[in-house]
Amino acid sequence: MWVERLARLGYIAKGIVYAIVGVLAVQAAFGTGGRTTDAQGAVHTIAVQPFGKFLLVLLAIGLIGYVLWRFVQAFLDPEHKGDDAEGWAKRAGSVISGLLYAGLAIEAIRLITGSGGGDGGNSTQDWTARLLSQPFGQWLVGLVGSFIIGYGFYQFYEAYKAKFRKTLKLREMSANEETWATRIGRFSLAARGIVFTMIGFFLIQAAIQSDANEARGLDGALQTLAQQPYGPWLLGIVALGLVAYAIHMWVQAKYRRIPTGKVDNIQRNYVNR
Repeated sequence: MWVERLARLGYIAKGIVYAIVGVLAVQAAFGTGGRTTDAQGAVHTIAVQPFGKFLLVLLAIGLIGYVLWRFVQAFLDPEHKGDDAEGWAKRAGSVISGLLYAGLAIEAIRLITGSGGGDGGNSTQDWTARLLSQPFGQWLVGLVGSFIIGYGFYQFYEAYKAKFRKTLKLREMSANEETWATRIGRFSLAARGIVFTMIGFFLIQAAIQSDANEARGLDGALQTLAQQPYGPWLLGIVALGLVAYAIHMWVQAKYRRIPTGKVDNIQRNYVNR
Protein backbone atom coordinates (compact mmCIF):
# COMPACT_ATOMS: atom_id res chain seq x y z
CA MET A 1 0.00 0.00 0.00
CA TRP A 2 1.39 3.39 -1.00
CA VAL A 3 0.52 5.03 2.33
CA GLU A 4 2.49 2.44 4.27
CA ARG A 5 5.51 2.78 1.98
CA LEU A 6 5.46 6.58 2.26
CA ALA A 7 5.06 6.41 6.04
CA ARG A 8 8.04 4.08 6.45
CA LEU A 9 10.12 6.22 4.12
CA GLY A 10 9.02 9.24 6.15
CA TYR A 11 10.25 7.75 9.41
CA ILE A 12 13.61 7.06 7.77
CA ALA A 13 13.85 10.68 6.56
CA LYS A 14 12.90 12.07 9.97
CA GLY A 15 15.53 9.85 11.54
CA ILE A 16 18.18 11.18 9.17
CA VAL A 17 17.38 14.77 10.19
CA TYR A 18 17.66 13.94 13.89
CA ALA A 19 20.82 11.92 13.32
CA ILE A 20 22.54 14.91 11.71
CA VAL A 21 21.43 17.28 14.49
CA GLY A 22 22.49 14.82 17.16
CA VAL A 23 25.87 13.87 15.66
CA LEU A 24 26.84 17.51 15.10
CA ALA A 25 25.87 18.33 18.70
CA VAL A 26 27.84 15.33 20.03
CA GLN A 27 30.90 16.54 18.14
CA ALA A 28 30.43 20.05 19.56
CA ALA A 29 30.06 18.68 23.10
CA PHE A 30 33.28 16.69 22.98
CA GLY A 31 35.31 19.27 21.07
CA THR A 32 35.73 17.30 17.85
CA GLY A 33 34.16 19.86 15.56
CA GLY A 34 30.45 19.98 14.85
CA ARG A 35 27.97 22.61 16.00
CA THR A 36 24.54 22.96 17.49
CA THR A 37 21.81 23.28 14.89
CA ASP A 38 18.17 22.45 14.25
CA ALA A 39 16.22 20.48 11.64
CA GLN A 40 16.52 23.26 9.07
CA GLY A 41 20.25 23.44 9.70
CA ALA A 42 20.45 19.68 9.14
CA VAL A 43 18.86 20.12 5.71
CA HIS A 44 21.39 22.83 4.86
CA THR A 45 24.19 20.54 6.06
CA ILE A 46 23.06 17.87 3.60
CA ALA A 47 22.98 20.45 0.80
CA VAL A 48 26.71 21.16 1.01
CA GLN A 49 27.76 17.50 0.93
CA PRO A 50 28.98 15.73 -2.23
CA PHE A 51 25.89 14.78 -4.26
CA GLY A 52 23.98 17.09 -1.90
CA LYS A 53 21.12 17.83 -4.29
CA PHE A 54 20.57 14.14 -4.99
CA LEU A 55 20.49 13.43 -1.27
CA LEU A 56 18.07 16.32 -0.76
CA VAL A 57 15.74 14.87 -3.39
CA LEU A 58 15.61 11.59 -1.46
CA LEU A 59 15.13 13.44 1.81
CA ALA A 60 12.37 15.64 0.38
CA ILE A 61 10.49 12.57 -0.90
CA GLY A 62 10.79 10.98 2.53
CA LEU A 63 9.63 14.12 4.32
CA ILE A 64 6.63 14.45 2.00
CA GLY A 65 5.79 10.84 2.82
CA TYR A 66 5.96 11.63 6.51
CA VAL A 67 3.74 14.70 6.05
CA LEU A 68 1.11 12.66 4.21
CA TRP A 69 1.17 9.98 6.89
CA ARG A 70 0.68 12.56 9.65
CA PHE A 71 -2.30 14.01 7.81
CA VAL A 72 -3.74 10.51 7.31
CA GLN A 73 -3.34 9.95 11.07
CA ALA A 74 -5.12 13.23 11.79
CA PHE A 75 -8.03 13.11 9.37
CA LEU A 76 -8.71 9.39 8.82
CA ASP A 77 -7.66 8.20 12.29
CA PRO A 78 -6.43 4.76 11.17
CA GLU A 79 -4.96 4.13 14.63
CA HIS A 80 -8.31 4.83 16.34
CA LYS A 81 -7.24 7.72 18.54
CA GLY A 82 -10.92 8.50 18.92
CA ASP A 83 -13.14 11.57 19.03
CA ASP A 84 -12.78 12.40 22.71
CA ALA A 85 -10.64 15.28 23.99
CA GLU A 86 -7.48 13.17 24.21
CA GLY A 87 -8.03 11.74 20.74
CA TRP A 88 -8.57 15.14 19.16
CA ALA A 89 -5.50 16.51 20.94
CA LYS A 90 -3.36 13.72 19.47
CA ARG A 91 -4.87 14.24 16.03
CA ALA A 92 -4.26 17.98 16.25
CA GLY A 93 -0.67 17.18 17.18
CA SER A 94 -0.40 15.12 14.00
CA VAL A 95 -1.58 18.12 11.94
CA ILE A 96 0.96 20.42 13.61
CA SER A 97 3.73 17.88 13.07
CA GLY A 98 2.70 17.49 9.43
CA LEU A 99 2.80 21.25 8.87
CA LEU A 100 6.23 21.56 10.50
CA TYR A 101 7.74 18.83 8.36
CA ALA A 102 5.99 20.23 5.29
CA GLY A 103 7.95 23.42 5.91
CA LEU A 104 11.14 21.36 6.16
CA ALA A 105 10.33 19.57 2.90
CA ILE A 106 9.71 22.93 1.21
CA GLU A 107 13.08 24.16 2.45
CA ALA A 108 14.73 21.06 0.95
CA ILE A 109 12.96 21.69 -2.37
CA ARG A 110 14.08 25.33 -2.34
CA LEU A 111 17.67 24.23 -1.91
CA ILE A 112 17.31 21.67 -4.71
CA THR A 113 15.98 24.32 -7.09
CA GLY A 114 18.54 26.91 -5.98
CA SER A 115 15.98 29.29 -4.50
CA GLY A 116 17.07 28.70 -0.91
CA GLY A 117 19.94 30.58 0.64
CA GLY A 118 21.88 31.33 3.78
CA ASP A 119 21.54 29.13 6.83
CA GLY A 120 17.79 29.53 7.18
CA GLY A 121 18.02 32.31 9.77
CA ASN A 122 16.27 31.97 13.13
CA SER A 123 12.79 30.83 12.19
CA THR A 124 11.72 30.52 15.84
CA GLN A 125 12.41 34.19 16.53
CA ASP A 126 10.86 35.18 13.19
CA TRP A 127 7.47 33.57 13.83
CA THR A 128 7.57 34.63 17.50
CA ALA A 129 8.01 38.24 16.36
CA ARG A 130 5.05 37.86 13.97
CA LEU A 131 2.87 36.46 16.74
CA LEU A 132 3.89 39.21 19.16
CA SER A 133 2.86 41.83 16.62
CA GLN A 134 -0.72 40.48 16.58
CA PRO A 135 -3.51 41.52 18.96
CA PHE A 136 -3.04 39.59 22.22
CA GLY A 137 0.33 38.51 20.79
CA GLN A 138 1.94 37.98 24.21
CA TRP A 139 -0.89 35.66 25.21
CA LEU A 140 -0.59 33.74 21.94
CA VAL A 141 3.15 33.21 22.39
CA GLY A 142 2.61 32.25 26.02
CA LEU A 143 -0.03 29.70 25.01
CA VAL A 144 2.28 28.19 22.39
CA GLY A 145 5.05 28.00 24.99
CA SER A 146 2.73 26.32 27.49
CA PHE A 147 1.59 23.83 24.85
CA ILE A 148 5.20 22.96 24.02
CA ILE A 149 6.08 22.51 27.70
CA GLY A 150 3.05 20.24 28.03
CA TYR A 151 4.26 18.25 25.04
CA GLY A 152 7.69 18.00 26.65
CA PHE A 153 6.19 16.52 29.81
CA TYR A 154 4.14 14.16 27.66
CA GLN A 155 7.43 12.94 26.14
CA PHE A 156 8.66 12.18 29.68
CA TYR A 157 5.41 10.29 30.32
CA GLU A 158 5.81 8.29 27.11
CA ALA A 159 9.42 7.52 28.02
CA TYR A 160 8.35 6.24 31.44
CA LYS A 161 5.43 4.17 30.16
CA ALA A 162 7.16 3.07 26.92
CA LYS A 163 3.77 3.39 25.23
CA PHE A 164 5.45 3.33 21.82
CA ARG A 165 5.82 -0.44 22.27
CA LYS A 166 2.11 -0.79 21.48
CA THR A 167 2.73 0.47 17.95
CA LEU A 168 5.55 -1.98 17.21
CA LYS A 169 5.43 -5.49 15.77
CA LEU A 170 7.21 -6.95 18.79
CA ARG A 171 6.68 -10.53 17.62
CA GLU A 172 8.93 -9.85 14.65
CA MET A 173 11.78 -8.81 16.97
CA SER A 174 14.23 -11.00 18.82
CA ALA A 175 14.30 -10.63 22.60
CA ASN A 176 17.52 -8.62 22.35
CA GLU A 177 16.09 -6.32 19.66
CA GLU A 178 12.96 -5.72 21.74
CA THR A 179 15.02 -4.87 24.83
CA TRP A 180 17.24 -2.39 23.01
CA ALA A 181 14.36 -0.87 21.05
CA THR A 182 12.65 -0.16 24.37
CA ARG A 183 15.77 1.28 26.02
CA ILE A 184 16.64 3.46 23.04
CA GLY A 185 13.04 4.65 22.71
CA ARG A 186 12.83 5.65 26.36
CA PHE A 187 16.19 7.45 26.33
CA SER A 188 15.37 9.30 23.14
CA LEU A 189 11.93 10.45 24.29
CA ALA A 190 13.38 11.68 27.59
CA ALA A 191 15.97 13.73 25.66
CA ARG A 192 13.20 15.20 23.51
CA GLY A 193 11.26 16.01 26.66
CA ILE A 194 14.18 18.07 27.96
CA VAL A 195 14.53 19.96 24.67
CA PHE A 196 10.83 20.73 24.24
CA THR A 197 10.46 21.85 27.86
CA MET A 198 13.34 24.29 27.38
CA ILE A 199 11.92 25.61 24.10
CA GLY A 200 8.55 26.20 25.77
CA PHE A 201 10.19 28.00 28.69
CA PHE A 202 12.05 30.32 26.31
CA LEU A 203 8.79 31.15 24.53
CA ILE A 204 7.10 32.02 27.82
CA GLN A 205 10.04 34.30 28.60
CA ALA A 206 9.61 35.92 25.18
CA ALA A 207 5.90 36.43 25.93
CA ILE A 208 6.50 37.93 29.37
CA GLN A 209 9.15 40.33 28.09
CA SER A 210 7.44 40.87 24.70
CA ASP A 211 10.83 40.22 23.09
CA ALA A 212 11.17 37.72 20.25
CA ASN A 213 14.93 37.56 20.87
CA GLU A 214 14.21 35.57 24.03
CA ALA A 215 12.73 32.74 21.94
CA ARG A 216 14.91 29.75 21.22
CA GLY A 217 14.41 26.73 18.99
CA LEU A 218 16.25 23.40 19.09
CA ASP A 219 19.55 25.08 18.25
CA GLY A 220 19.15 27.62 21.06
CA ALA A 221 18.14 24.95 23.58
CA LEU A 222 21.29 22.95 22.80
CA GLN A 223 23.44 26.07 23.03
CA THR A 224 21.94 26.89 26.42
CA LEU A 225 22.75 23.41 27.70
CA ALA A 226 26.35 23.86 26.57
CA GLN A 227 26.63 27.09 28.57
CA GLN A 228 25.60 25.51 31.90
CA PRO A 229 27.93 24.07 34.55
CA TYR A 230 29.09 20.71 33.18
CA GLY A 231 27.71 22.00 29.87
CA PRO A 232 29.63 19.65 27.56
CA TRP A 233 28.34 16.66 29.51
CA LEU A 234 24.75 17.93 29.52
CA LEU A 235 24.92 18.71 25.82
CA GLY A 236 26.56 15.37 25.10
CA ILE A 237 23.89 13.38 26.92
CA VAL A 238 20.99 15.19 25.23
CA ALA A 239 22.76 15.03 21.85
CA LEU A 240 23.19 11.28 22.24
CA GLY A 241 19.48 11.19 23.07
CA LEU A 242 18.73 12.89 19.74
CA VAL A 243 20.88 10.31 17.94
CA ALA A 244 18.94 7.66 19.84
CA TYR A 245 15.72 9.26 18.58
CA ALA A 246 17.00 8.86 15.02
CA ILE A 247 17.48 5.15 15.73
CA HIS A 248 14.01 5.07 17.30
CA MET A 249 12.59 6.48 14.06
CA TRP A 250 14.38 3.81 12.03
CA VAL A 251 12.95 1.15 14.33
CA GLN A 252 9.53 2.68 13.65
CA ALA A 253 10.24 2.54 9.92
CA LYS A 254 10.86 -1.20 10.08
CA TYR A 255 8.56 -2.47 12.81
CA ARG A 256 5.72 0.03 13.28
CA ARG A 257 2.19 -1.19 12.68
CA ILE A 258 0.76 1.08 9.99
CA PRO A 259 -2.97 0.36 9.55
CA THR A 260 -4.19 1.42 6.12
CA GLY A 261 -7.68 -0.08 6.11
CA LYS A 262 -9.55 3.23 5.89
CA VAL A 263 -7.25 4.49 3.15
CA ASP A 264 -7.69 1.22 1.23
CA ASN A 265 -11.48 1.56 1.46
CA ILE A 266 -11.38 5.16 0.19
CA GLN A 267 -9.13 4.18 -2.70
CA ARG A 268 -11.35 1.23 -3.65
CA ASN A 269 -14.49 3.38 -3.54
CA TYR A 270 -12.81 5.98 -5.74
CA VAL A 271 -11.66 3.36 -8.28
CA ASN A 272 -15.09 1.71 -8.39
CA ARG A 273 -16.98 4.91 -9.17
